[in-house]
Amino acid sequence: MYMPAHFEENRPEVLHRLIAEQPFGALITNGPNGLDANHLPFETQLISADGDAAAGTGDSSRCVLRAHVARANPVWQEAATHPEALVIFQGPAAYISPSWYPSKHETHKQVPTYNYIVVHAHGRIVVHDDETFVRGLVARLTRKMEAGEPVPWKMGDAPADFIAQMLGAIVGIEIEVTRLVGKWKLGQNKAAEDRRGAAQTLLARDGEQQKAVGQAMLDAPPAF
Repeated sequence: MYMPAHFEENRPEVLHRLIAEQPFGALITNGPNGLDANHLPFETQLISADGDAAAGTGDSSRCVLRAHVARANPVWQEAATHPEALVIFQGPAAYISPSWYPSKHETHKQVPTYNYIVVHAHGRIVVHDDETFVRGLVARLTRKMEAGEPVPWKMGDAPADFIAQMLGAIVGIEIEVTRLVGKWKLGQNKAAEDRRGAAQTLLARDGEQQKAVGQAMLDAPPAF
């Protein structure tokens, strides 16, 4: 990923938080038939240096991603010989009009762009083709995703034989992250007045992503 220094975000706690808040990632692999992409919800766990689940998010914590794929999906079998993987977690993104920069109306030296937040997680896939792993993973993911529902669905709501059949149709995967790359492209290279003008315009819009990008633009430190 092209990375100008002023857009780089390398604080582990910030990168981990984005992944936890935006768990639907794009798993990119390079198998025998070339590049492939699978879109999956991921569970994230931080492991401390002594091997325990980490309460903090410091530099010594290892990040582990877990997901499941359909048994019919060849990606888990291809991982035996092509384990290298990249998972892309996309944060909010929004279009930026040059008209939102005050300097545009003075010099007309501005162009459109997109501002966005993204994390790339690099690692190697380990396959877990066992019922205990996938059952625990699905239960945890379900609890997280259903937490905001008035009456959260749980695995016990469905017949046990049906759940067993569904679990048999999926395979678990685990990726220990070896490198995290974060890009927060938020206009840090713009003059403060232009940056504020664009951010305030986004905050005045109705879209959640627009508001999120606008606030992130105000929060991010300038490049100069």
